Amino acid sequence: MRDLAGALPERPCATVPVVGLGASAGGLEPLMQFLGQVPPASGLAFVVVQHLDPHHQTLLADLLQRATAVPVLEVGGPTPVVADQVYVMPPAAEMTLSGGALHLAQPSRPRGHRLPIDVMFGSLARELGERAIGVVLSGMGADGSAGLRAIHAQGGLTLVQRPASAQFDDMPRHAIATGCVDIIDLPAKLPALMLALLATPQRRSAARGWAGRSDAAALARILALLHAQTRHDLSLYKPNTLQRRVARRVAVHGLPSTADYADFASGHPQELDLLLKELLIGVTAFFRDPGAWQDLQDRVLPVMLAQTDRTAGPMRAWVAGCSTGEEAYTLAIACSEVQETLPQAQRRDVQVFATDLHADAIAAARAGCYAETSVEGLTPERLSRFFSRTPKGWRIDARIRDRVLFAQHDLLQDPPFTRLDILTCRNLMIYFGAALQRRLVPLFHYSLRAGGALLLGNAETVGRAETLFVPLHPRSRIYRRSENAGPADPAVFPIQGRPGAAAIPKETQLPHTTPPPANLQVLADQLLLQGHAPPAVLVNAAGDIVYISGRTGRFLEPAAGKANWNLHAMARPAIRAQLAVALRTAVQTHTTVELRALHLDDGAGAELDITVQGIAQPKPLQGMALIVFRERPAQPRRRPTAAAGAEQAPRADQLLRAREEIQALHQEMRASREELQAANEALQSTNEALQSANEELTTSQEEAQSMNEELQSINGELQGKLDDLALAQSDMQNLLNSTEIATLFLDEQFKVRRYTEQTARVIHLREHDIGRPLSELTSTLLYPDLDNDMRQTLRTLTISEKQIATTDGHWLNVRVMPYRTLANVVQGVVITFVDITAAKHLEARLREA
Repeated sequence: MRDLAGALPERPCATVPVVGLGASAGGLEPLMQFLGQVPPASGLAFVVVQHLDPHHQTLLADLLQRATAVPVLEVGGPTPVVADQVYVMPPAAEMTLSGGALHLAQPSRPRGHRLPIDVMFGSLARELGERAIGVVLSGMGADGSAGLRAIHAQGGLTLVQRPASAQFDDMPRHAIATGCVDIIDLPAKLPALMLALLATPQRRSAARGWAGRSDAAALARILALLHAQTRHDLSLYKPNTLQRRVARRVAVHGLPSTADYADFASGHPQELDLLLKELLIGVTAFFRDPGAWQDLQDRVLPVMLAQTDRTAGPMRAWVAGCSTGEEAYTLAIACSEVQETLPQAQRRDVQVFATDLHADAIAAARAGCYAETSVEGLTPERLSRFFSRTPKGWRIDARIRDRVLFAQHDLLQDPPFTRLDILTCRNLMIYFGAALQRRLVPLFHYSLRAGGALLLGNAETVGRAETLFVPLHPRSRIYRRSENAGPADPAVFPIQGRPGAAAIPKETQLPHTTPPPANLQVLADQLLLQGHAPPAVLVNAAGDIVYISGRTGRFLEPAAGKANWNLHAMARPAIRAQLAVALRTAVQTHTTVELRALHLDDGAGAELDITVQGIAQPKPLQGMALIVFRERPAQPRRRPTAAAGAEQAPRADQLLRAREEIQALHQEMRASREELQAANEALQSTNEALQSANEELTTSQEEAQSMNEELQSINGELQGKLDDLALAQSDMQNLLNSTEIATLFLDEQFKVRRYTEQTARVIHLREHDIGRPLSELTSTLLYPDLDNDMRQTLRTLTISEKQIATTDGHWLNVRVMPYRTLANVVQGVVITFVDITAAKHLEARLREA
């Protein structure tokens, strides 16, 4: 341990790589294994962050110091960072790196929701960039995942303990799931791999620039391989970004040059996929840069969401480069909050298009599920209003999710969205070259409507296209589309379709599956059915046709569109409603329903009788219905007579029957609606109760998990202390045995507590005699007053010392003393037996002389 008083940095922090070590439950042993393999002069600084009990004094620094030759100290205030030093975060604090020094602060979140590892890793990424190194070891939860993602985005190095070797593998598995991990191995092997990677020339040259023309040619070859496999052209990205990311992959594989990496990638297509993920930096967050979103809500959205023109339609927005969806959902939430401040009649609907080049990112955005670390930037009010709790984190609310449409889209190859009111492209163009930026800004101008707004990132501007956009708020990079645009670069429209889009396959004809007739009897039966049996169909309860007999073309016809063999879609419009009611009644009641004198309205004037028979037997056809069509010939038209009113009676009966069917159907629908409404209310009530119980259980689980992690850390420290005590006990036992003095320890009831090996020659003791009263044990002592002397010592706290003979002819100096604890409490007696036989014999010889 070293004292920090007057300590000055031996090397400026700007040149010292800092390794952040994050651990939680079960992390003490991996930390000791990791630091035990760190050389004393590695040139690195190490910062240890572990979940600790805020009410318990930690022994972590002392325990780690025993495992490593690097000095270890616990941070107690602003501490300059120097190389070859291990810094340990104290309990009940959050630690960050700023200005070359470590700073402590009170935790910003309540216990159970704290993420100190993410806080520390995030500060490393902001302060050091590509010199930041993050290591995640054993622990529960997902703390450290977001921090590793931030370090990875800045070009830093990320390492994770192999989950199979971790006592608790939640943290390593969550970290690996981010896809931002460079090395996965055992804790004891990670330091050597890290130092070897830092020592490679590719890693050192990444910050200084590209090595030369040969590397540039290799880079061009790598980009060509990427384009051939993924159809994405990344050649217009900034060269420094491409070089740095490729250098990382070269260093990870330990290859000597970029050309060798190009050869390696050409034979490993999966490596090209990993490189594409490396190049497509997906760092995002909810309400990132809160000031920009506040300006958008205060100055832009109220004007655009106010419904002044009913023909304007919904407000259209495009989030280009949405990554995993946080930016798109943030815009939808911001619009929802602004809409609530407007009158109901003036609220304009919102439609958000969110696109990204990365297919995996779009899939994650569509799911709308986020971990605890992803929503930490949201206020508790927004989290409760727009998210719902899930076992794995938080899910975006359905009313927000329905406003956002996600799609895979390439800004360079796919046509842009048009007639937009808002276009956000934040922190994406910083990775594009100047030529690509000049190409995209006019395209954004074309995509926006008159008066539309463009929102860029803090480090982005419209460049030379100042005449196309007017800044509304320069600090927040919000621009308004200019209608008096001067000369600027013309908009270049992509003409190539989206890569990988496959043509829609044509529908193929289904083969005729009716088997050929087996013999003459089957042929005769078919002729009889076709000529004499009425046309009929066999349907299931849903109306799907499973068998057709006879010619049913006059009553059923294929519906337009995709083939649909359903009775409700194929029935003629004139008989569709009555047939549906009859089918439902027949299937439910297993009875026969007759429909009489129906008209097809085909001009022939024929009448149609339909019989719908619900089938209960045989069992294979149970639940189905047989529908038989019987057509009557058209009746000859008669001249009007006095009995003309009587001819209208069938029509009146038919109309009355139709009205009755409609009324019955209406009542059935009303009853079904009431039942569904009652069931829905009951389910809503149950859902609210379950949601409330789930929230309480989740809160309790988080608190219990946090306490469990802290208890695991304390347990690790106490285990180390127990090991020390066991070692001290062994030392004491060896010390007592080395004196060759028989010593017996008794408690207040004179029961055996502990003894040395020499005592067994005086009192017959075995290991199982621990806890037995001394009076029950046999000995060689001729000492009947031993019990009285022990009681006298306990009562008066005086030492009793006598010379006692033994049955085997020896003499012992027996000394009885009080047993005192460290707190000066008497809890028994200590008896020592010193052999004085030689002295007694000498005394006897002297007396005889």
